Amino acid sequence: MTEASAPRPFAYVLAVPDINRSAAYFHDALGFAIEWSDADDWRLVTRGSVRVMLGRCPDAIPAEQTGDHNYFGYMEVDDIDTLYREFVQHGAIVLEAPTDLPYGMREMTLATPDGHRFVMGQPSRAQTHVK
Repeated sequence: MTEASAPRPFAYVLAVPDINRSAAYFHDALGFAIEWSDADDWRLVTRGSVRVMLGRCPDAIPAEQTGDHNYFGYMEVDDIDTLYREFVQHGAIVLEAPTDLPYGMREMTLATPDGHRFVMGQPSRAQTHVK
């Protein structure tokens, strides 16, 4: 594959029953900007280089019913502890607070009101790598 034909990341895509409620959560609790606000079936939310496309799918299987298949992404950040405090202050659904893990990452797990889960992490200061 050449560089010209290599895929580039654009966005995570989530099926949600109510795009306005989901977009408001990403904006209010997670600090994302809302784009495509005039579209009927889509909202794009962005923060830094992360983009999440929210598609209106009121009849889709709810994410919380898909078990471990409701994880949609992993995002690396520079200061997870500051971000954690920001998210808690704004009412984000934090499932797991930042924790140093044996493979050298400090991670937290978050969720959306629709049951989608995602992880944010940064290299751990403890640097306890698995060999």
